[in-house]
Amino acid sequence: MTETPEDFARHNARMKRVQVARERMQARRTLELGLLIVHTGSGKGKSSSAFGMAIRSLGWGMKVGIVQYVKGAWETGEKNFFHANPDLLTFEVMGEGFTWDTQDRARDIEAARAAWKRSKELILDPAYDFIILDELNIALRQDILPIDEIVAFLKDRPLTKHICITGRNAKPELIEIADLVTEFEEVKHPFRAGFKAQKGVEY
Repeated sequence: MTETPEDFARHNARMKRVQVARERMQARRTLELGLLIVHTGSGKGKSSSAFGMAIRSLGWGMKVGIVQYVKGAWETGEKNFFHANPDLLTFEVMGEGFTWDTQDRARDIEAARAAWKRSKELILDPAYDFIILDELNIALRQDILPIDEIVAFLKDRPLTKHICITGRNAKPELIEIADLVTEFEEVKHPFRAGFKAQKGVEY
């Protein structure tokens, strides 16, 4: 299809109208507070997206803290990178692995309680601007941590920083109080075709 000068002119006029509408819409958005963000769903990319926001925050000179609730002893690319660059942000791996690996519920609860205690410290620390609670949703889904306690704390949190919580099956109570919720949906995954987890993609 060949576009004519008239087609280009109509497009340019339409884009001008869109620009005016967008500027009006943006002018009405005046709130600037810390967001409670939830990444959930069965698809890949929940933690990856959160780490992307961490890098974006670092680019603005913001102070970032990450607490990992599950991955534990796993060697991951993010753990290797952040441990090699400790001045970038606070990165604390406090989980001991998936429950089918630990096979010790008392130990799982103890590790999750320690991670939640550290999470609260970072959230309450005025020096931090962005906190990621990686896979907290998994601990909540398995009732290792009480959802009522977490929700009560988050509802009363300092509104000067962003908090991102990741993991499948976010509890409805958490979704209800969140400002931004994204459901990651799996369309196709190589694991189902026999591929093992790939470095740099899954971990």
